[in-house]
Amino acid sequence: MFILMVIVFILGYTIIALEHPLHINKSATALLLGVILWVLFVIGGPEILVNTSHFKHYMEQELGGSFAHWVTGHELLHHLGVISEILFFLLGAMTIVELVDSYEGFRIITDRIKTRHRVKLLWITSTITFFMSAVLDNLTTSIVMVALLRKLIADKKDRWFFAGMVIVAANSGGAWSPIGDITTIMLWIAGKVTTVNIMLMTFLPSLISMVVPLAILSFTMKGVVQRPVLRETSKDDVFLKNWESRLIFFMGVGGLLFVPVFKNLTHLPPYLGMLFSLGVLWTLTEVLQRNRDKESRKLGKRLTIVGVLQKVDVPSVLFFLGILTAVAALDTVGHLHLLSEVLREHVGNYYAINIIIGFLSAIVDNVPLVAGAMGMYNFPPDFFFWEFLAYCAGTGGSILIIGSAAGVAVMGMEKIDFIWYLRRISLLAAIGYLAGGAVYILQEETHVLHGKKDTHAQMIDVSNPQSVMEYLTINEFVLETSENEAKPQTHGESDGSYLRFMRYVDEKTGESYVGYSVKSIDHGDEIWDGRLLQSIFELTPVSDHEAVFQVHDRSFLVRSDGSLFEEQTDETGLITSMVKWKRLVSEGE
Repeated sequence: MFILMVIVFILGYTIIALEHPLHINKSATALLLGVILWVLFVIGGPEILVNTSHFKHYMEQELGGSFAHWVTGHELLHHLGVISEILFFLLGAMTIVELVDSYEGFRIITDRIKTRHRVKLLWITSTITFFMSAVLDNLTTSIVMVALLRKLIADKKDRWFFAGMVIVAANSGGAWSPIGDITTIMLWIAGKVTTVNIMLMTFLPSLISMVVPLAILSFTMKGVVQRPVLRETSKDDVFLKNWESRLIFFMGVGGLLFVPVFKNLTHLPPYLGMLFSLGVLWTLTEVLQRNRDKESRKLGKRLTIVGVLQKVDVPSVLFFLGILTAVAALDTVGHLHLLSEVLREHVGNYYAINIIIGFLSAIVDNVPLVAGAMGMYNFPPDFFFWEFLAYCAGTGGSILIIGSAAGVAVMGMEKIDFIWYLRRISLLAAIGYLAGGAVYILQEETHVLHGKKDTHAQMIDVSNPQSVMEYLTINEFVLETSENEAKPQTHGESDGSYLRFMRYVDEKTGESYVGYSVKSIDHGDEIWDGRLLQSIFELTPVSDHEAVFQVHDRSFLVRSDGSLFEEQTDETGLITSMVKWKRLVSEGE
């Protein structure tokens, strides 16, 4: 059943890709795929779970519990909550954009874009998308930009090309901002990256991932675009005042910009901020309608939220529901976690792992992929792996139109064919993705813009096991907490946990022993823990500045500046966090 779920998933994706030749709506396929995978999961039972710890914990806590109840009452309900957040966010954003469009608010922008030259217009719209996506997010930005493109380009195939580049630009722009893409948000909230650093380290690669496809198209695209013919006013139309269009435009854009502010202020999910903005606009339009005369109110139903909701692309929302439900089934069973383990064990190189994750994010949802990586790897904040993961997972989704939320939204709004995107945009997106990745690797290896590491004093050579071992054994470390973070300490003078490393070589046998000791002090009470076993000290450099090593049952990362970190795991063995061991300052330092 485990293998069958993978086969069904691949078959479902194939049918979605062949939507137009088969004349089967992708939303129908996605819904069927999502439901069938969960049915196969239930039929397979707990035996197909890669990790049964969560199910066993549930059975221990719930008397009379069953596998079916665990699936429906816990796992499915959890995923439904996560998926619903995305769907409500999408519905709110699409409704606001459609409302602004109904009030002709986007003419404030389109009337200022005079050029009809294809290349110039492509650069203008892509640049606007890139920076707007960093402020809003890639999903909302793509919805707004498609609405703008409808006002700028009449021909459908021309508009598809521009919409394809909107997807690329939106994903590229979202990758370098902590609030621009769901995966970057995940890493940011989890403390894997910090705001200034992620913007500094991924801005240039993200920009390159958009500029390279644009540069290629600049040599291949020719001519001008045809502007849509303005619709003539009919007797059924309500005369819109200029101030009404401007008011709804600025309130709509302001409502979208308010969402990240709402999240930061309240720490509530973004969809609640989007629904709040929608509620404000709904109330405003009701007030505007109330002030019209009876005949105008009757004719102006298209200017109300009720009228606008009739134009919202509900099939796209259902497509989202089906795809995310299908991926959730694979995530719960453990297919994606198993994939992360395979990458770690058989690929090894962290740059290569992230590049592969980027390509995979074009096929499956990048959220569980990134979540799997966060659980599998034990690196400290602002480690290059997290930065490159944010870039790859964010921009790799552009390679296929169903690889990102922005792509799915645009696909639904413009009815773009999967095969058309694959033939016209995918290669350009892949070239841009790899170019940006190469720029990040070059940037990392040459330490360009990497002042955060170069400012540290070079204390140890992390490529030399002897140098690292000498540093570890001559120093003592204290577990860093909020109480001791700012002041130096010496061993045993205050409460805390103190770590020492040991190495011993038997002169008679030549056997090497490596170990550690931890002394914990709590209000004068001491608890000792430690091990000294026959072992060889093995050091694995992961960059010029960092290396990982393991001492028996404990795993550490050491930096060239002397910083020492240790991974923390839960009862299932998954990494949950990193703690820092601070080197104690000796007398005279």
